[in-house]
Formats: sequence, structure tokens, C-alpha cells
Amino acid sequence: MPGYRTHIFGALVAGAAVLAGLYWLGRSMPSIEMCLFLAVLVVLGGLFPDVDTDSKGQNLFYLALVGLDLYLIFNKQYRYAALLGFCALLPALGPHRGWTHTLWAMALVPLPVLLVPTFFYGIPWQSMLPYYLAVVLGYFSHLALDRKFW
Repeated sequence: MPGYRTHIFGALVAGAAVLAGLYWLGRSMPSIEMCLFLAVLVVLGGLFPDVDTDSKGQNLFYLALVGLDLYLIFNKQYRYAALLGFCALLPALGPHRGWTHTLWAMALVPLPVLLVPTFFYGIPWQSMLPYYLAVVLGYFSHLALDRKFW
């Protein structure tokens, strides 16, 4: 099975391919800052399915979550920080290659990225869609590299 480096690379390639496709279709391109943030989300999505096992990918994923949680706390975004902490516990509820390696999890796990800002802060869901899709794309790349589709 692919290691964390392959999953990071696969997620970044998938993200770059989608951006190239959007550019080719004549869609407006996001700013550099937005592209970097989306790249982080794609990588986190690509690492997430393996956070249920002791691995380098798990360490990187949780290091990023700690950084994000501290950022949220320092900016007094306590609801987001609490939700992030809660969601970080979920992978411990099943065995490796259990529910985290399913198509339904690929669609449902990133849903807080889309729904929490909408319900807690009244942000239109459409403006959160690129972030949700970035996590789903990274997740998809992980499942594809693990050959969960065939």
C-alpha cells in the first residue's frame, strides 16, 4: 500500500489537475493564497483515511490539526475549535481500513467544512463548496491510490 508521501503527492497531482482543467475550460483562477489553502485541504483529505493507524501520515495530519486548532482558539473561534477537536476523535472509532476507507466517508467526513460555516456563521454554502470539494478530492485520491474502487 502507498505511504504518506505517495498520498501527499497523489493529492497534490489531483488538485493541480483540477486547477489545470478549470483553467483550460476558461474558468477564473483563484488567488495564490486561495490555491495554497486549497492545496493544504487537498493534502489533509489525502491523509485522512490513514489517521486511524500509527503512521507518519497520522503525525502530519494531527500536527496540521493542532496548528489549525490553535489558530482558531487564538482568534476566538471556539465553536470551530471544539468541532475540529470532536471530529479529530472520530477515526479512533473503527479499525484501520474500516469506515475511513469507504466512499460514503469520502462524501460525509468533509461535510463539516461545508455545513458548519453555513449554520454557525450564516455563510452561504456555495462559497464553502470549493473547500469541501478540495477535501473530497484529496480523499478520493487516497482511495484511488489504495485501489478501493476495484
